[in-house]
Amino acid sequence: MLQEFTKVGVVGLGTMGAGIAEVFARAGFDVTGVEIDQAALERGRGHVDTSLSRAVAKERITGDERAAIDARLTFTTSREDLSDADFVVEAVPERMDLKRDVFGDLDRICPPGTVLATNTSSLSVTEIAALTSRPDKVVGLHFFNPAPVMKLVEVVTTVATGPEMTAVATEVAKRIGKTPVTVGDRAGFVANALLVPYINDAVRLYERGVATREEIDASVRKAANLPMGPLTLADMVGLDVCLAVMDVLWEEFRDPRYAAAPLLRRMVAAGRLGRKTGRGFYEGKDDPAEPDRTSRLAEMVREEELLDLGEMLLAPQIDDALRMIGDGYATAADVDTAMRFGCGYPKGPTELLEERGAESVVTTLVAMGEYGLTTIAAPAPLLMDRLPDAEHDHH
Repeated sequence: MLQEFTKVGVVGLGTMGAGIAEVFARAGFDVTGVEIDQAALERGRGHVDTSLSRAVAKERITGDERAAIDARLTFTTSREDLSDADFVVEAVPERMDLKRDVFGDLDRICPPGTVLATNTSSLSVTEIAALTSRPDKVVGLHFFNPAPVMKLVEVVTTVATGPEMTAVATEVAKRIGKTPVTVGDRAGFVANALLVPYINDAVRLYERGVATREEIDASVRKAANLPMGPLTLADMVGLDVCLAVMDVLWEEFRDPRYAAAPLLRRMVAAGRLGRKTGRGFYEGKDDPAEPDRTSRLAEMVREEELLDLGEMLLAPQIDDALRMIGDGYATAADVDTAMRFGCGYPKGPTELLEERGAESVVTTLVAMGEYGLTTIAAPAPLLMDRLPDAEHDHH
């Protein structure tokens, strides 16, 4: 079926959609990018131009290759131009009314065999599929920002997705040079469900005066060799995006683990969204909401030899990962792949666990619980399973 795939449509050319259009064109597909009006279309074309010019400047592609990529890209304001598309990716903003409008049109315009994919990161793919007369042909294809660079694509299937459809979407992801991880339709999928609560944990520690922003970020870079700390990352991702993911996780699971930190909600309400507004945890350094560092809690944590700041941020994430694996939602390999390729982790959560040993992670979680520093009531069953049993303890 894939052999005949030639024409791809991308609806919505914001930074994500433009990046997705570029990725398909680079992989040799003819791509039609659709935007709502001429001004939005020009912005989208501008995103692609900037990205390709940068690739040429960095000598990742030649001028000739760029000309060939440009020749494969068509820009239009008419969705009707997708009447002969084989595969369409929707990348409009995360609002169900917008998705409803797009999928209603695509379902009417595209031939019955056309596969419709959504790049949603927070809405239910099942609900989006139900907006069409072809739910078996709708999949989630969740790219990571910036799409031309990040290797991970989460292929999201629903109860209506047939196995052959999953195979097609996975194959498409590979054809465009991505590393696919196949997951079911559940809030946060793999990467966001592990990454955003960890960012939220960091906000919570900061809010409670356990450590400064710099200490929090440095501790994790040191502990797991991460390229950046969680608060720097929050500024980059956008605090509004982090809050939206936390709220979606909360809606679905109603677990205190997914309650957004009050400070995160207040900063979003105040318009401090990070890099995009010039004010966040680090942006606009002159006026941070700097909690009092001399809190009694901070002293207690510093005196507690079972607690290390970096480990206090990694242990709950490792626990979340093992809960996800224990639930049968994703395999250990998929979880590690998602974090390495989607979030730039040098090692995935189960690799971090191997390095530390289950005992050390459980000890950290239990100590955090005693100080009221985590909402995890008890370590994940799979994590407890990995503890050396009582017999070994005597030797």
